[in-house]
Amino acid sequence: MMFAQSLKGFISASLLGLLLAAPAAAEPVTLKLLHVNDLDRIEDSGERGGLARLLTLVNRERAAGGQVLFTHGGDSISPSLLSGFDKGAHIIDLFNEAELDLMVLGNHEFDFGAAVTRQRVAEARFPILSANAVDDASGAALEGTLATWTHEAGPYSVGFIGLTTPETPEISSAEGVSFQPLVETARRLSDKLREQGADLVVALAHTGIAEDLELVNGDSGIDILLSGHDHLEITYYNGQRAFVEAGSQGEKLMVVEVVMDTVEGRGGPEFVWEPQFRILSTAGVEPDAAMAGKVQGYLDQLSKELDIALGKSSVPLTSERAKVRGEETALGNLIADAMRQGVQADVALTNGGGIRGDKTYPAGVTLTRRDIQTELPFGNRTVKLKVTGAQLLEALEHGVSNVEEGAGRFPSTSGIAMTWSRNALPGERVKSVSVNGKPLDPMASYTVATNDFLAKGGDGYAIFTEAETLIDAAAAKYMASMVMDFVAAAGEVAPKVEGRVKAVD
Repeated sequence: MMFAQSLKGFISASLLGLLLAAPAAAEPVTLKLLHVNDLDRIEDSGERGGLARLLTLVNRERAAGGQVLFTHGGDSISPSLLSGFDKGAHIIDLFNEAELDLMVLGNHEFDFGAAVTRQRVAEARFPILSANAVDDASGAALEGTLATWTHEAGPYSVGFIGLTTPETPEISSAEGVSFQPLVETARRLSDKLREQGADLVVALAHTGIAEDLELVNGDSGIDILLSGHDHLEITYYNGQRAFVEAGSQGEKLMVVEVVMDTVEGRGGPEFVWEPQFRILSTAGVEPDAAMAGKVQGYLDQLSKELDIALGKSSVPLTSERAKVRGEETALGNLIADAMRQGVQADVALTNGGGIRGDKTYPAGVTLTRRDIQTELPFGNRTVKLKVTGAQLLEALEHGVSNVEEGAGRFPSTSGIAMTWSRNALPGERVKSVSVNGKPLDPMASYTVATNDFLAKGGDGYAIFTEAETLIDAAAAKYMASMVMDFVAAAGEVAPKVEGRVKAVD
């Protein structure tokens, strides 16, 4: 009996020793990714959006505890009212204040040229990624940026890759910077991150929807795509890869809760993960007081510059995105007229994608400097070129070649009246063109007022790079200033839609 009790005590002690010696089962770890993208307006619009309301939501998620990363999918340095004055310095200051964890370069980060991009990157107290942006002079990553970044979440390692749309040189001002293919870059770096111990690979990207789908469905090696660029609100998970985009202007905060765990598989322990999505609206959210104060300080500075009346419009004006990218508008005509007069050119052509207010002005409105800067925030200058009639026709064909996708290349013109067909093939859509009341002569020479972005081939206007330059960007005036002067000199304007760019079917 005594022996049995002793044996029982020995077994109990042995089992206790084994239990104490065995490693405790790992608990699942949740990493919260708080994602925004395409946020350049620091103020709210009514009862939603803006940095102060957004930061309230971010701080609530942080206060709830756990692993949290605040990420940005690019496009903030430009375009905005303030960026026209400080080239985006304010947005970096405010993101520093918000303690942003990670950002990727978007195409609008290059709107003021790569030198300004480097300056803004240097001012950031958070990492800025772009794995596929290469400095042509050095052959290395753009100075100050990182290709990848790693975060340790408990026992798990999460690797991030930064990707920027290769279309950036066409739609921004990234001279001296080349952009490598997306999927190949992602594959190479995801393999490298996993070799270095990454359990999960996240692409923080500023890429179009077609590029997003290539990354999600192709051989990219990534697990999660946090994207931007299209201003879409998306959550997607196919059982293997997740993909989100958070709209624009901080109206929504996308929360991706990634639950990571280790399970026993056939070959031993296996890493597994699963995403859960929450979309938080800033509508009605109380603004963060400290951030609201900083934002207001910048807005007060802006008001001193912009709240100056210029003149009235006796007719309604619109800059709605779909209209300026798909049809003639009175506002587009006003801008083109101001450019044409400003440099005394035969004709003027500017792109709808450069008209950014996305709003409607009622008849009788008093236009201010703020209104014009809102519409033309990029800091573009009005240059003067000499082209042949054949080159001008090619430019107009290009302007209406991708209207189905709402491309920014759609032309607003002055001195030109053209008809075009939506149903014809791209390159064959222009049916007639007249210049100042006379049929276009392919062999004749014409002077063209356009913006410096298009003059260097932006938005695909490569034909303008073959033109003779009469007034270059260094000698040119800002487009916005030219329009302001035009309205102020007139006192009252009444532009109208009059068949300058007329669709015939």
